[in-house]
Amino acid sequence: MDRTVRTVEDVLALLDGLFASESEAGRLATGDGMGFWDRFYADRSRPVPFFVSKPDENLAAYLDQGLIAPGRALDLGCGPGRNAVYLAARGFEVDAVDLSPVAVAWGEDRAHEAGVDVRFLCGDAFALPAAELSGPYDLVVDSGCFHHLPPHRRVSYLALLNRVLAPGGHLALTSFAAGEGGAGSELTDADLYRERELQGGLAYTPESLRWIFSDLVEVDLRRMREEPPESALFGVTFLWTALFRRDATLTASGDVRPAHDRA
Repeated sequence: MDRTVRTVEDVLALLDGLFASESEAGRLATGDGMGFWDRFYADRSRPVPFFVSKPDENLAAYLDQGLIAPGRALDLGCGPGRNAVYLAARGFEVDAVDLSPVAVAWGEDRAHEAGVDVRFLCGDAFALPAAELSGPYDLVVDSGCFHHLPPHRRVSYLALLNRVLAPGGHLALTSFAAGEGGAGSELTDADLYRERELQGGLAYTPESLRWIFSDLVEVDLRRMREEPPESALFGVTFLWTALFRRDATLTASGDVRPAHDRA
């Protein structure tokens, strides 16, 4: 008889295991999903829209509108690096992390071909040592990572943001949209655990995203714009795009800085 739970992380790892059986059926698992994503990215010629080396249209719009500016950036769940390479070409110092070695290798090839420097890391962003993802980052980009997390891993996600996002820094997020024309599962959090299946990703409403990220300031939240195949940008309407900003008066631990330190 084993008693394996002593810490919060032990609880989160135990809950990860509830979804591990999905990988046996060829569906997406979380926590041990490297094999799924390696298979997903193995064939670079597959006609998958976001395999094309184009940045998200909202990310380009934020830059063009002056809502974000070059600085240190972290691309969470970077896949084959399309947004990371774009940001590096626009003057950002970019760290990019993904669970899949196959995706990371593709991203490294793309960065080399584009002649830009991106620091790629392979592993679970929530388990990497703090020295690997030290921050602070002026921009955290997430194009499709968050909606593949089970509900309990939002705790890890928010803790990571709290640790690495600089005061005044931004989170640029895309996630499956609930409702008409959206994508992803609309099961309640409780029902996901009863079913023990993530159904390929979770859908969110604007209200749920605002609630989850309520410690941040909403700058923009809308449907992603559709982009035609010939466009230099990636855009599909079944995703929400959001830009949140961290209060500039907060320290990395979330504490308010004294007034004399805010100058």
